[in-house]
Amino acid sequence: MLLPLVTHPSYSYVFPEKHRFAMDKFGRLASYLRERGILRADNLYRPGICKTAWLEAVHCPDYIERFRSGRLTRVEERRLNLPWSEGLVKRTFISPAGTVLAAQLALHTGMACHLAGGTHHAHYDHASGFCVFNDLAMTAKVLLKHSGIERVLIFDCDVHQGDGTALLLANEPRAFTCSIHCGKNFPFTKQLSDVDVELDDGMSDDEYLAVVQDTLWQVLDSFRPQIVLYDAGVDVYQQDPLGRLNISLAGIRARDEYVLKTLLDRAIPVATVIGGGYDDDRSALAKRHAIAVEVAHELMMTR
Repeated sequence: MLLPLVTHPSYSYVFPEKHRFAMDKFGRLASYLRERGILRADNLYRPGICKTAWLEAVHCPDYIERFRSGRLTRVEERRLNLPWSEGLVKRTFISPAGTVLAAQLALHTGMACHLAGGTHHAHYDHASGFCVFNDLAMTAKVLLKHSGIERVLIFDCDVHQGDGTALLLANEPRAFTCSIHCGKNFPFTKQLSDVDVELDDGMSDDEYLAVVQDTLWQVLDSFRPQIVLYDAGVDVYQQDPLGRLNISLAGIRARDEYVLKTLLDRAIPVATVIGGGYDDDRSALAKRHAIAVEVAHELMMTR
């Protein structure tokens, strides 16, 4: 079975080359997967503009409109740490819908990958840490309202805590938030997920994989989700400038193999998002983000 992949050409646009956030990584990721024969015309899905009602289920309407029209305050812009532009607005109003689309596809096929997403620092009325709108919280809300789903698990393995997701879904018992992150990393004021696992600086592969495996089994057995949104952040990588962990490329691949195979074996649909990853070598970064997609592709081809 072909793995559904969700992306949009607007995800990468003209952007300052030396900025810490690699805006071109989305286009590079899609190009790399095309070269590998993983992204093709018959498994490519393109999202439309996000429905306003979906965004307003998790975000303040005034904040949404002020971002759209470029009226964020200087404090808000510093929190976001991305320069406002029409290109940023266009991609930001499309990308959350891509995570929704990937989740909907996963319900039909068992697995789907969004070649973006994981904007887990966005809060109700402000941006934070490169994140404007919270696609994970929004997608959980959409699934619970429109897809007949009663239990959504967000399994977040980005190196930074999914603070916005935790706060936005704190009063939604049908959405379970689990964040496995570096304890001494951003955000420095943590929120309370349903399960938080704080990792020590410098943790290496074996210990990290044991934590991921044990945590996944615990939350699957206790919550019994009907779908999982998996944030496969690669900023856990040992050379990521914002990471603080010591996870190898082989460790990232082993993590993704374990998570995705476990979910497939349990017949739990899963939609992946790429989460965080930072590197001045944009090509190497795109290849790291491709790991989860490559693993998902290999698993789907054997089904």
